[in-house]
Amino acid sequence: MRVAVPTETKSGEKRVALVPDIINKLVRLGLDVTIQSGAGLHAQASDAEYESAGARVVSGDVLKEADIVLSVQPLTPAQMATLKKGAITISFLSLTTSQDSIEAAQKAGVTAFSLELVPRISRAQSMDALTSQALCAGYRAVLVGAELSPRFFPLLMTAAGTVTPAQVVVLGAGVAGLQAIATARRLGAVVSAYDVRPSSADEVKSMGATFINLELESLEGAGGYAREMTEERAAKQRELLTPYIAKSHVLITTAAVPGRTAPRLVTKAMVDSMAPGAVIVDLAAETGGNVEGSVAGEIVITAGGVKIWGGKDVPSQLPFHASMLYSRNVVNILALMTKEGVVTPDFEDEIISGSVVTHNGELKKEVIKK
Repeated sequence: MRVAVPTETKSGEKRVALVPDIINKLVRLGLDVTIQSGAGLHAQASDAEYESAGARVVSGDVLKEADIVLSVQPLTPAQMATLKKGAITISFLSLTTSQDSIEAAQKAGVTAFSLELVPRISRAQSMDALTSQALCAGYRAVLVGAELSPRFFPLLMTAAGTVTPAQVVVLGAGVAGLQAIATARRLGAVVSAYDVRPSSADEVKSMGATFINLELESLEGAGGYAREMTEERAAKQRELLTPYIAKSHVLITTAAVPGRTAPRLVTKAMVDSMAPGAVIVDLAAETGGNVEGSVAGEIVITAGGVKIWGGKDVPSQLPFHASMLYSRNVVNILALMTKEGVVTPDFEDEIISGSVVTHNGELKKEVIKK
């Protein structure tokens, strides 16, 4: 069976779904791999490297004859229409923002899998692309904050006097938040973090940061995610967080609810309480933003001199390692479906049934039907 990897078409997307180092695993499974020429250019994966790894590199269309298509972003409706009936696609495929692609997959009889829907169970950890890409985003967020800040991050003892360390606050202690904490600590900053799940306190402390305890009710949700909060709860949380944010030199927000608008954690009044030169990095800017006034892909400077960096395509800003990690996620889920060179999804498997969106012309997710 033929596995195809097309060049990503979304503006700003620099990742590739398959890197040369992982291709031998697919070859051992008995699959043929075809790469569209130039697909790995931004991730430092050349056509020659793909060919050396055992893949075939094609200059033109790679979708028409493909049995399985691997991509980072969902295929466009036009691309879906070119696939043969029964073809399989594996990619990110949001139920709320990719409905055109989902409808096209249904119409074309394509079996489409969404990596955003992979169940958060121990057996699926190696397939969890949301986690691997959040890792990249958390790391990148701190580098951005350090670059935009006019301050040193570490404590420095110099002949000219002592340089005090930067105060960094991280909101959200999921994968991105924990990676941000770890990176900021490595740079020498003093880090505090808050999460609506009190159970994350031990993880925060293990990274060398201080957990901000607001003594509010827990919002622990299914699959390790946080539940949505009421507006009354959100207002109280913002009130209690304001003094911590006002003292921070760099604020990093990472809170997200999959498939929904990002929760608003920081208001304009809270931003205005920060000192001139303070930096905010909003990793949730593309889904509505945790911070009032953030704009995805832009740096907004407030009247009070606070810089707000709105994240856009953040994992793509580290395309080499983001692609490497993503490739492993994709190959692991594909291997789960493959036996003796044939890809046959077992819909009795909870990972397969949990991540499939369309199959045999049918929508498999109730939320889309509604």
